[in-house]
Amino acid sequence: MMNGGAARLQNRGRVVVVASALMMTSALAPVVFVSTAQAQVSASGVDAEHAFDIPAQSLTSALAQFGVQAGVQVTVDGALVRGHEAPTINGTMRASTALEALLRGSGLDYDVTSDGTVVIEAVTSSAGEEVLDTLRVEANAAEAADPTKAITDSFVANRTRTASKTNTAIIDDPASVSVITQKEMETRNVQRVAEALGYTSGVTVDEYGSDQRSDFVRIRGFYQSTLGYYRDGLPMRVYNFTNGRMEPYGLQQIDILKGSTSSLFGLNGPGGLVNATTKRPQDEAHGEVFTTFGEDHLTGGGDVGGKVAEDSNWSYRLTALWQDAASSQDYSQDDRLYIAPAFTFKPKAGTELTILTNYNNRKSTPGYGFPRGVDVDPDTFLGEPGFHTFNTEETNVGYEFSHALNDNLEFRQNARYNHVDLTYQHLYSTGDPTSSRTGTDTRGELNRFSVDNQFEYDTSWDRFDSKSLVGFDYSYGYNDERAYTASAPGISVTNPSYCGVSCVSLSFNSDAQTEQNSYGLYAQEQLTIHDDWILTLGGRYDYVQTDLDSLGTSGLTTIERDDAAFTSRLGLTYKVTDGLSVYGNYSESFQPIYSDAGYYDNGPEPQEGEQYEVGVKYQPEAFDALFTAALFDLTQTNVVQWISSTERNQVGEVNSRGLELEGKFQLFDNMNATLAYTYMDAEVTKDATASNIGKRPASVPDQVASAWFDYTIPGQGSVGDLTFGAGVRYVGGTYADNGNTLPMSAYAVSDAMINYMVTDNVSLAVNVSNLFDREYVAYSYSEDYYGPGRTVLGTLKYSW
Repeated sequence: MMNGGAARLQNRGRVVVVASALMMTSALAPVVFVSTAQAQVSASGVDAEHAFDIPAQSLTSALAQFGVQAGVQVTVDGALVRGHEAPTINGTMRASTALEALLRGSGLDYDVTSDGTVVIEAVTSSAGEEVLDTLRVEANAAEAADPTKAITDSFVANRTRTASKTNTAIIDDPASVSVITQKEMETRNVQRVAEALGYTSGVTVDEYGSDQRSDFVRIRGFYQSTLGYYRDGLPMRVYNFTNGRMEPYGLQQIDILKGSTSSLFGLNGPGGLVNATTKRPQDEAHGEVFTTFGEDHLTGGGDVGGKVAEDSNWSYRLTALWQDAASSQDYSQDDRLYIAPAFTFKPKAGTELTILTNYNNRKSTPGYGFPRGVDVDPDTFLGEPGFHTFNTEETNVGYEFSHALNDNLEFRQNARYNHVDLTYQHLYSTGDPTSSRTGTDTRGELNRFSVDNQFEYDTSWDRFDSKSLVGFDYSYGYNDERAYTASAPGISVTNPSYCGVSCVSLSFNSDAQTEQNSYGLYAQEQLTIHDDWILTLGGRYDYVQTDLDSLGTSGLTTIERDDAAFTSRLGLTYKVTDGLSVYGNYSESFQPIYSDAGYYDNGPEPQEGEQYEVGVKYQPEAFDALFTAALFDLTQTNVVQWISSTERNQVGEVNSRGLELEGKFQLFDNMNATLAYTYMDAEVTKDATASNIGKRPASVPDQVASAWFDYTIPGQGSVGDLTFGAGVRYVGGTYADNGNTLPMSAYAVSDAMINYMVTDNVSLAVNVSNLFDREYVAYSYSEDYYGPGRTVLGTLKYSW
């Protein structure tokens, strides 16, 4: 019955084994299972014996496990294997022998195409007619198994766990999601997470220019820096100033989920969230060391990993970075020490534990503000040397655990403990800096613990495929900040003369302690009907306890709050073809207010949001690409507003609607590109100040656009590959206030890079940000904050 297939398997220099889309989930569309993208398996490797441990289960899941354990690829239409059961395969044997045993009695055969792809197909009838048409789509098997574990050598990612907390193809999920791969971050040599986000539709970054206190980000017009950052699916909520900043070299990819996300992730604003995936161990041995150098900049680092031993169930990864750097601005600093050991243990098929740890010590400086409208060199420093720091020392210890309870049911648990210490010293001017300067001396401590428990049940019957998710998560946060008000004599803007730290006077301001416990129970159903319609329905109940003790100059203020909300999500996707889908969704957000509660007239109520979105996604078969378009309409109520110097209220409402276009693609194996455009029609729809109604919200541009291209000229003989890249980022005009009385001009910034492969293992690259040294104001209210100037960095890297 095998039609000589076993012989063909043995004689191919490359074996590609195919399985169906979502084989380990709902079998929606075909996909390839493989240990590495476009894996090259030698004939001797196929002839070699492999150890298999595949329990009796559905043929769908058995083929998926076979592809991973054998390190080969399999492709099949999901309809062919639905309803078939596979026997137990246990022992050491050749890949061809194991595949024959899995297919025996199923009525399925396999063949090898001219390009070496093995296609699982239906046995033809006696009349020679094919029983069912075979569909074939190539993808990365590691991504199909879990997108967080794959390293993609492309700008394009096809799957994500962020959008639905399940392993789902991006084209199938009824939401707008962008993925920044490790390949893209390395090509652009991003130095901050905000830089990585700068070429994404719907996203604006660097709101406060060169300020390094946070990776400031807005998504669809809403400020998401406080609650919108996640790492490995767990929240990194910021309660005031004390926060950790992720090291981009320690990240494997970054997902941006746009729109209201509370039905899965809990308290957050309506704009969306940023979820970064930490580098984790790989089974394949790998390594690199590098140095990056430039004016006032020196970095050294390395990333090594693989199996602890050839036959070990343990794998490891060690990522480290040291940096001594400064920006062009006087008395600036950006020193870093990052060390991240990680281990993965796989005792048996279906069970996996990954331990993720890191230590991150950063010594940096706050932003430089200048009197609004004053013509000044942006590198000028108006503070005091020795009293200008934003230093954080951060430790993270966490793990990810997954266990397949049976063929259909999997349990997953993610947990992390996070500790941050802060020293923040800063002088600035609120008016005329020549008369006096003011500022802060703040010492902070933050402790966080988060855990997320998930049960996922996948099954199929008749024309239905079901993926059910039930989860419970808990987060604890404790933030303690003791702040002193700083004051110092005035200083000349044009010819500053510093008086030293001794002239800075400190007076006690506050000692604030914020403690928060948040509990979330959520459920989600992804139901596929006739392989074409995908219904996503989710809901979540959140309960949040917040205690605030604030000791100020007028005494102790104690506030205890309990907030609760139920949020929902409804989405529908229609697969026009395997590579084209249209979708719509409705989702809600829930954002409690837990600080400065004493300012409110009747106590702060949670801010609430809702979103309507429709879109289209296209993934062509001819080349590696993903194109998306989305129309969105978001509204947030209970928006906080000042009504006096000591009182706020929540009558505000903001609406943001617009269009997002994004495309990422790789052509001819030597050209990468990412294109993004956003149009936002944002409006203040309710406000305590009647004249603000109908105006554009502060810091929200009407248009944002970006484009990046890089092209590789293949080397010949002794000449290595040469890659050129360039990009441009445009941010439209904004206003610094809701009354639209303080306009800020639009600006465009260009970036460029060149990389030469000296040998197969050694590369030399030069990256330039703000290529033309464009001088622009990124934010302006009482002070102007300028964007970063031109930076030129060279990187020498050795990889193996």
